[in-house]
Amino acid sequence: MVLLLLPVAHINAQGTITGRVFDADSITPLTGVTVYWSETTTGASTDLDGEFSIRRVRSTSQLIFSFIGYISDTLEVAQDVTEITHIMRPHSREIDEVEVTARHPASHINRLEPVLTVNLTSREFIRAACCNLAESFETNASVDVVYSDAVTGAQQIELLGLAGSYVQIMTENYPAMYGLASPYGLSYVPGPWMESIQISKGTSSVMHGYEGISGQINVEFKKPAESEILYVNGFLNDAMRQEINLNTSAIFNDRLSGMLLFHGAANNRVIDHNRNGFRDEPNARQYHLFNRWDYMTETFTFRTGVRVMQEERISGETGYNRDMADTFSEAYGINIGTTRAEAFSKLGLVFPADRSMTVGWIQNFTFHDQDARFGLRSYIADQRSYYSSLLYQWTPMLSRHTLHAGLSLRHDRFNEMTDDSPSDRTEQIPGAFLQYTYNDTASVTVMAGIRVDNHNLYGTFITPRANLRYNIGSNTTLRASAGKGFRTPSVMAEHFYLLASSRSIDIADDLRAEEALTAGLNITHYQMISGREMRLSAEYYRTTFQNQIVTDLDASFSEVSFYNLDGQSFSNVLHLEAQWAPVEGLDVLAAWRLNDVRATIGGELREKPLASRYKGLLTISWLNRMRRWQYDYTIQLNGPGRIPDTQGLPDHYNPGERFGAFTVMNAHITRFFRQWELYVGVENLLDFKQPHPIIGAEDPFGPNFDGTLIWGPVMGRKIYGGFRFAINRPQ
Repeated sequence: MVLLLLPVAHINAQGTITGRVFDADSITPLTGVTVYWSETTTGASTDLDGEFSIRRVRSTSQLIFSFIGYISDTLEVAQDVTEITHIMRPHSREIDEVEVTARHPASHINRLEPVLTVNLTSREFIRAACCNLAESFETNASVDVVYSDAVTGAQQIELLGLAGSYVQIMTENYPAMYGLASPYGLSYVPGPWMESIQISKGTSSVMHGYEGISGQINVEFKKPAESEILYVNGFLNDAMRQEINLNTSAIFNDRLSGMLLFHGAANNRVIDHNRNGFRDEPNARQYHLFNRWDYMTETFTFRTGVRVMQEERISGETGYNRDMADTFSEAYGINIGTTRAEAFSKLGLVFPADRSMTVGWIQNFTFHDQDARFGLRSYIADQRSYYSSLLYQWTPMLSRHTLHAGLSLRHDRFNEMTDDSPSDRTEQIPGAFLQYTYNDTASVTVMAGIRVDNHNLYGTFITPRANLRYNIGSNTTLRASAGKGFRTPSVMAEHFYLLASSRSIDIADDLRAEEALTAGLNITHYQMISGREMRLSAEYYRTTFQNQIVTDLDASFSEVSFYNLDGQSFSNVLHLEAQWAPVEGLDVLAAWRLNDVRATIGGELREKPLASRYKGLLTISWLNRMRRWQYDYTIQLNGPGRIPDTQGLPDHYNPGERFGAFTVMNAHITRFFRQWELYVGVENLLDFKQPHPIIGAEDPFGPNFDGTLIWGPVMGRKIYGGFRFAINRPQ
């Protein structure tokens, strides 16, 4: 975890492979096996559990396993392999050939990290349509993705029972998707651009800020030297949503490589299956370009890139036309225009000769302009952000101790105009951190850190965090974590989709920073059954808020209020999960999660509204023996939940006090060729839709209109298909 958090350094610039080595006869872990890259000095040894971790090198893809009394093996490792299971045979046994197995896991938990981190690889993204970051979590048990409203397509994630605003979302380990990007930011990351996703639960490292109350999600994009020479992906569904993704890369010499990525999406068809007079989903157009460059030597790394995106969303009544003379009164229309640009740079230096020290410098500039119109209401805003982090790492040779230290600076300027009410603010947050890690991979890892940040508007934040990994025997790992987290409010930037209602918005003048303590415990057990490993895990997390910005939808149907917590607010989450491959090619994951999330709203401790009480997930993936066909099936069982108080509404509008449990099924089929992949699938197979998702749809300018009380799917069954074409770089 610690090394992965410093990607600018050459230590982790080319990725890391983890794995286990077993004896062929007894299927027991082998300790002391030497694992190294052919014709290099880069190597590792297996620990008491047979586990190893080794960084990739550019010069070779051949990994050698050597152990006294056993036959040495050489394994060709493909670029997308991140985890290996290897079986070694004793010299005394006569064999005709050596059996080596390698797996490309769709998702796995890194056994060596102290923080509970779920790693999603590129294989996970081909199990569903995965057109953007939001859709990449469909087969994942840890993260839920829900719609924020029924008209604009805004989506948010939920982790540990809490809204996505409590998750720190990063791209390549710098903060992203906060402020104005919060409502629609998940759609700003095209799925085919992603190399991997890391989901860390609970409070993790202090290196990247004081945020992340419920966890961190980090997205790694494709890298020039490791990506395809050419990759093209096309997508089309029965609602005529069209997407095209393209990336191409070039290696100019041993040090310099570059890459260009393009994403285009359009959905121009007006659909109203439920016949309420509103579009079922917005008509949208998005164009996205990303250019990145890498310059790397043995001791120096420099990465830089620029991303530019433009998007327009049109929604509202089917009769609304953006070119109408009287745009927002002849028909209720929603028009959201977004222009976003990012530039980043990462510099890493490894020194001295023993490579025990690393210095890294990360910078990110963001420009985000938003022009949103909801009928007669409007929200026009811009955000200018700068982030800088200077990082230092010291790991003495052959030592189990690592020290991280660093300085950071974040500057955000917001200019907002809600209807006719302006609001401007500038936030400046310098910070510093210190983190110590003790790592004995065979038994225990301890990571403890503290950071101090001085916010110009909200004062000083002191953020302590600690994480522990402890091996109980050879097949069971215990993880524990505890720490503080803070979050500063950007109420309208994060909630402007609430303008898709007739509610007035009341924001208290004395809002304070949100503050919470999160603690968790996880136990993971690995059990060999018929020569195949099953992973069983159980975890419990509790988040307790010292202060929270309460979103009160209960006080009045005509108003939504934001104010400081006055009372209790907490989240308790129990999560059980099992993953197993009972036969070759078949992967099964089953999970169950229970959420108890409550807050004091209007003086009463209430269940979090519009959130399911529990969730069950079953995913089945089968790749046939010839590796030509892959079949994926997912079923989600979503529990019941509370609907905000809607007393005062006419009876024919009132949705009741609670919603019931519902099931969502997805299916996906992929056909593999040498350079091509063809896929078809269906989302929401049972065609379940929340009944009457828009209250008062027949009178959107009236007092009872509300398109934001969403707890289930807004769109019904979707059938889609597409292709992937790749020219890979020679191994």
